[in-house]
Amino acid sequence: MAFDGMMVYGIVDELQQLEHGRISKIYQPYDRDLVFHIRANGRNVRLLLSANPSYPRIHLTEQSFENPMEAPMFCMLLRKHLEGGIIQRVEQINMERIIHIDVRSRDELGETTYKRLIIEIMGRHSNIILIDVERNMILDSIHHVTGAISQHRVVLPGRTYVSPPDQFKQHPFEATADDVVKKLNFNAGKLDQQLVQQFSGISPLLAKEVLFRAGLPNRESVTQSFLDLMNSIKKKEFSPSLINSSDKVHFYLIELKHIKGGVVPFPTISKLLEAFYHGKAERDQVKQRANDFAKFISNEMKKNEKKLTKLQQTLDNSLKADTYKLHGELLTAYMHQAKRGDTSIQVINYYDEKGETLDIPLNPELTPNENAQQFFKLYQKAKNSKEAVIQQIELTNQELRYFEELIQQLEHASPRDVEEIREELIEGGYIRDRRKQKKKKKKDEKPQLDQYQSSEGVEILVGKNNKQNEYLTNRLARPNETWLHTKDIPGSHVVIRSEQITDQTLLEAAQLAAYYSKARSSSQVPVDYTLIRHVKKPNGSKPGYVIYDNQQTVYVTPVEEQVNALKK
Repeated sequence: MAFDGMMVYGIVDELQQLEHGRISKIYQPYDRDLVFHIRANGRNVRLLLSANPSYPRIHLTEQSFENPMEAPMFCMLLRKHLEGGIIQRVEQINMERIIHIDVRSRDELGETTYKRLIIEIMGRHSNIILIDVERNMILDSIHHVTGAISQHRVVLPGRTYVSPPDQFKQHPFEATADDVVKKLNFNAGKLDQQLVQQFSGISPLLAKEVLFRAGLPNRESVTQSFLDLMNSIKKKEFSPSLINSSDKVHFYLIELKHIKGGVVPFPTISKLLEAFYHGKAERDQVKQRANDFAKFISNEMKKNEKKLTKLQQTLDNSLKADTYKLHGELLTAYMHQAKRGDTSIQVINYYDEKGETLDIPLNPELTPNENAQQFFKLYQKAKNSKEAVIQQIELTNQELRYFEELIQQLEHASPRDVEEIREELIEGGYIRDRRKQKKKKKKDEKPQLDQYQSSEGVEILVGKNNKQNEYLTNRLARPNETWLHTKDIPGSHVVIRSEQITDQTLLEAAQLAAYYSKARSSSQVPVDYTLIRHVKKPNGSKPGYVIYDNQQTVYVTPVEEQVNALKK
């Protein structure tokens, strides 16, 4: 993990500028993420604290977050105890991935209180814990840990705070040359692993850098390399960098010379972390939120596929209607040749040009006339069934197309988009609204559309779910504006907000339509375009479904960099 104790050392040094700053607002945009608005040194800054099991981190941020309409309980508790408080100290504990933020504030009676926010960056065990300093008592945490989860400590309100288990490692800044030599067994090999095991705050990434800079891995070179690097970091000689290697992207507070690849420097560690985690954490949050919907939609698609198979079998059976009618008419014509008790009758098929004979099966318990009437009843039933089945097949295919659209929309959704998809499924009667308090939307509340601008300055709007598509195509767009959609491929509605467009703007809008579609990874994607006045929504159709005519088609290959360049 690149976010090791050294990274924490670096980010804490950066965050100490927040000391004596005032906490003005606290938000909890996701289950395990917090955003603090702080006024410090004459400016407003935002501090992100995340206990995300996949992307735990802490750094200053310039990113905007969508906050839930109702704040979670932990956020409400933090607001009660910390909003308006003064940050007294930001410190790292023993070179570990543990940060304490001490806050002085006042309670309801105006008495001064001291609270400590503890951020533990430990992979899936990461946590953010608020404690009362005087009593060392946990007030609450962003993630509760019961005795069934951890035998070492319980993290629940009212319990005494217990630090994570001590690793009993040497502090790297306090190590001498003799300490390094004594700690490492140079005959055992795997010196990088030994460095990680013996010294706190050292990750495998940094350990490999020590060995690389040492050259020949002997006692003198490894010891000197280790001491030089530790001394440099201790003096805060940071050079935050992203390294784009052939297999992955790395980040660290110093340049990593052992990794071959392009190096991108950053002015601060916070800017480095924001660049590295940008989009990753949000996609992870969306994935978690959308996971249940994706499973539900996948199950619904499987049900409809099975239903379609059965309907097709019923349709195949209904195609026997013409045979029943033929048997009834021929039996009526040759009825004088049959009698009760016959199991079949052989007649000449006068509908056949060749005049070939035909065997008609009979029910021996019925008279010839009753057998004929039975055939006519079977014919009428099969005929009626055929019409109903064809209608059901069309409706089932519509359901499948609708769910395919939703699956595609979830792949590119933001947290806000996922929420709108959930509302759509509730409104469609597919899922129940299990929220305790249902929030009524304001009548004038409109979906927020993704905004882009062509290289020629023309506004382009993209709907990324059915609610947005409906609003964009059926309400917002004007009749002579250009509408785009991938041809016969699930995707977004795209509208160019101009009645006069050039080929360049058209191609860039087509890029957006292809990028926000199921064909994102394909080349030469067909994109239809026409004027809004040629786009219609059929009565009773599913959300986001439209029909259109007078279209033309262009072929584009979606490129992420080109799409990002159009973002407003």
